[in-house]
Amino acid sequence: MGERFVVVPVDGGGGVAGEDEHSDAVVSDPAPDTGSGGREEEKEAGEDSVFEQQDPNAVVPILEYNREPNKYGDGVPKENSPFINNTDNDKGNSYDGTNMALFEEEMDSNPMVSSLLNKLANYTNLTQGAQEHEEADDDEGPKKKAVKSPQMGTFMGVYLPCLQNILGVILFLRLTWIVGTAGILESLAIVGLCCSCTMLTAISMSAIATNGVVPAGGSYYMISRSLGPEFGGAVGLCFYLGTTFAGSMYILGTIEILLTYIVPKIAIFVAERKEDEVDALLNNMRVYGTGCLALMSLVVFVGVKYVNKLALVFLACVILSILAIYAGVIKTIFEPPDFPVCLLGNRTLQNHNFDKCSKFEVIGNLTVTTKLWQLFCDGPDLNATCNEYFVNNNVTEVQGIPGLTSGVISENMWSEYGPLGMLVENKKLPSVAGGDPARDIYLPYVMNDITSFFTLLVGIYFPSVTGIMAGSNRSGDLRDAQKSIPIGTILAIATTSIIYVTCVVLFGGCIEGILLRDKFGDSVKGNLVIGTLSWPSPWVIVIGSFFSCCGAGLQSLTGAPRLLQAIARDGIVPFLQVFGHGKANGEPTWALLLTAGICEIGILIASLDAVAPILSMFFLMCYLFVNLACAVQTLLRTPNWRPRFKYYHWALSFLGMSLCLALMFISSWYYAIVAIAIAGCIYKYIEYRGAEKEWGDGIRGLSLNAARYALIRLEEAPPHTKNWRPQLLVLLNLDSDQVVKHPRLLSFTTQLKAGKGLTIVGNVLEGTYLTKETEAKSAEQNIKAAMSAERTKGFCHVVVSSNLRDGFSHLIQSAGLGGMKHNSVLMAWPGNWKQSNDPQSWKNFIETIRETTAAHQALLVAKNVDSFPTNQDRLGEGTIDVWWVVHDGGMLMLLPFLLRQHKVWRKCKMRIFTVAQMDDNSIQMKKDLQMFLYHLRLDAEVEVVEMHDNDISAFTYEKTLMMEQRSQMLKQMQLSRTEREREAQLIHDRNTASHATINDKADTGPERVHMTWTKDKLFTERNRNREGNANVAVRDLFNMKPNQSNVRRMHTAIKLNEVVVNKSQGAHLVLLNMPGPPRNRGGDENYMEFLEVLLEGLNRVLLVRGGGREVITIYS
Repeated sequence: MGERFVVVPVDGGGGVAGEDEHSDAVVSDPAPDTGSGGREEEKEAGEDSVFEQQDPNAVVPILEYNREPNKYGDGVPKENSPFINNTDNDKGNSYDGTNMALFEEEMDSNPMVSSLLNKLANYTNLTQGAQEHEEADDDEGPKKKAVKSPQMGTFMGVYLPCLQNILGVILFLRLTWIVGTAGILESLAIVGLCCSCTMLTAISMSAIATNGVVPAGGSYYMISRSLGPEFGGAVGLCFYLGTTFAGSMYILGTIEILLTYIVPKIAIFVAERKEDEVDALLNNMRVYGTGCLALMSLVVFVGVKYVNKLALVFLACVILSILAIYAGVIKTIFEPPDFPVCLLGNRTLQNHNFDKCSKFEVIGNLTVTTKLWQLFCDGPDLNATCNEYFVNNNVTEVQGIPGLTSGVISENMWSEYGPLGMLVENKKLPSVAGGDPARDIYLPYVMNDITSFFTLLVGIYFPSVTGIMAGSNRSGDLRDAQKSIPIGTILAIATTSIIYVTCVVLFGGCIEGILLRDKFGDSVKGNLVIGTLSWPSPWVIVIGSFFSCCGAGLQSLTGAPRLLQAIARDGIVPFLQVFGHGKANGEPTWALLLTAGICEIGILIASLDAVAPILSMFFLMCYLFVNLACAVQTLLRTPNWRPRFKYYHWALSFLGMSLCLALMFISSWYYAIVAIAIAGCIYKYIEYRGAEKEWGDGIRGLSLNAARYALIRLEEAPPHTKNWRPQLLVLLNLDSDQVVKHPRLLSFTTQLKAGKGLTIVGNVLEGTYLTKETEAKSAEQNIKAAMSAERTKGFCHVVVSSNLRDGFSHLIQSAGLGGMKHNSVLMAWPGNWKQSNDPQSWKNFIETIRETTAAHQALLVAKNVDSFPTNQDRLGEGTIDVWWVVHDGGMLMLLPFLLRQHKVWRKCKMRIFTVAQMDDNSIQMKKDLQMFLYHLRLDAEVEVVEMHDNDISAFTYEKTLMMEQRSQMLKQMQLSRTEREREAQLIHDRNTASHATINDKADTGPERVHMTWTKDKLFTERNRNREGNANVAVRDLFNMKPNQSNVRRMHTAIKLNEVVVNKSQGAHLVLLNMPGPPRNRGGDENYMEFLEVLLEGLNRVLLVRGGGREVITIYS
């Protein structure tokens, strides 16, 4: 074998290297046989760009290894590639020099470690939603500027957004009411439950977030890469809906503060009667909420950087408000603020329309009625008709905020739940009953606006702890997401949990119970209840809470569209792909529009208390799956599960998961069912229509573990007859273009299996794997496409073998794994075996029959398979006819039953024919067969066909004789073809010898003589031999007598065919016992003839050969 070296002359003046360096490089090519071959190799080398000429004027090019780096994955860098930024700079030299020449050929698939580390070191995380610009950089190179992303740290990027979202609307607007209604103890239980849930979730989330790079998408990315695209998409969309409804809740909170506490006079709808106040407030919320949503959406559209700048201002307001609350609590110890609450008897009054808490007042010497009197009486006169309860009870005034040292904490320990319309009462004060309770709704009492109970309060409170994902949602804007997300989130949860717990205790210890239960502060002239506690002024809290809600709403409207964009970019939900596009700077414009539309739905609901449980469900579902993801990954111990955050445990994750599920059903069982149903529908949709993704997720790992466990269990014992079903190995043929020849074979497989059991679709390519690797992959793809088109669920197995015979043998022996191995082989009848010049095709068929028999596997052979029905066909009234000639395990009985489970064959009836000989009692046989079918629970018509021992007809003799003569002629033709090949080889050898002799004459001298055949002599001799052989062969053919064994077999085939055609020619499908091949391989061709005669005149036939075991039983 010659080696090729290249002569490298060097330009002395301008050369890159000196002459001494290249003195050993000038070597001649010693290979003598590389005339044209050498030129071809050089040409190929040029085509491969290994030797590229850089300068046309140079004497010789400098060798440069210019190979494009391997592109990992499917072109979506965030999913599959460790090299997130594949820029044009990477397309230079990934390999240069001769030190690593040994690995030169592997550089395409295995880049050098230096280039790998260089790419990883230069990794930068893009702004969420800017991936399309990264891809545009690859295409356009330096013409386009890279998108720059804001790089934020832990404090600015995670801690503050979490703090702002957590300390939102519920703290300022509902926490005092929750404490007053549930009492301090139950409020602490609610806070403890919810905060424990979020803390456990944050621990799980931290483990997932630190287990690799977290690009755009945050929580969605973590769940989808841990639990797979189906769970990821379902939970991601639920979390998106939760974040969107959170935006609605914050906007509603903003408008409630604006209309109730800041400027009530700007209300568009004003209630003329007290009972219409609720409707008027809701309508005002809808109008102003829609305007606020439009304004916030515009701010977000302009750019996220403005949201970040505004967020600092909003957060400062939140912190100041909380400090004002703590300052106010401390001040109550020394000097409680003056916020009197007026009570009639023990009932709290709305202090809007009267100044003095008394029935009368003395002006001069005159006793006159107050405005309060006029609210309960029909006039200002002392003799006016008044409400009976008003007459019977005195008016008293108590301090709404008695202070921390007043001992009011003991009264606020216990709960005060009640129905809608229940009056807020102070049980310690005396009260005399009177008046019509139905009229109380029209009087200025403070009353419950909703029915309150523990589980409702859990649902309303939970959104106040749901901001924990605010940081992870913006993971694309973080400098180091792996470090920032765990630290920032856990610190934010710890901080807010402390704030909530202390607020519950302090509110219960400072504020009177009746004021706590007054949701809108009607008893203190419409002041915000929490504002009455603050120092120096209630306005600090009012303004602070207003900006807090604004900021949280902006954060939600920023995070939700980016989350939707990340889901759309993944392509797992086809109809969402339009929302993956954005502005030039990567902002998700279309996603923002959809988010604003969904947000408007929440605003039209208009009630903060009604929206809160909805988003609680979606958030709880998301947290549940975060915990599940961490638990699954931890228990599976997958090699890639190596989180930097070490303070996690699967038990904590399971506890968090259980807590989430419990809270879902505690807060609202019907909302929980709806949320689970929505997630389930999204899951099934992605599973059915979504893109195929392989993210190395935990569910896939769980499936692998479960499959391994099940396979090991299956290996322990063979399946019982009751569990037996055909596990098919389908042997497919492909044409020269690697396209499936008989796709109806796959349709029939689908109809037979109905999605149950194992299906392996196999194919054999002739050759060696090294040369046929590409064809094998192409064949596998084509088979998978055909399987998908025919809805065949199963596995594909393409084998490359030196010959087809061995390949099919390998498939029959080795396809499947452990207990999940096939027990039946399905193949098509070789229809053109008579026309084929190569007898190997039908010989392979017969050998496959022998292989399946030896392996104790059943065999199904479909004749005229291209006429079988497709999956879309619906066969009308007709029959499936079973010809039960010999019993081989009951396979013939089972197959029609399985076929009739499919809608294609559902209307077909089953008929069973069996053959009776002369000495059989056909009547008794029919009764026995009917009883057998009754016990098998099979509904079928039974018919016994009698076959009499007729004399063998002349036609049978003639048919047998023609078969044997044809076989003999083919053998003669095969021999003559072999002979011609030998003669051609002989001529070649003789010519080679004569040339060698002529060449040797010069060396050996003239005395040496070489004798050889002439061409004329050779042809004459050959023709003489051939004529003699042909005459003998023809005489033998006409003098042949048929073999008696073959005559008997042909007789059976003809007679049985006559009976079957007579009875079953109109059947939709005929199932027939398949006779076994002869033990003597010399009769293989006759065997094919017998089968051909047996099946003649029938359209759809399935030949069935049992595997040697019972497959159907009468027992339960």
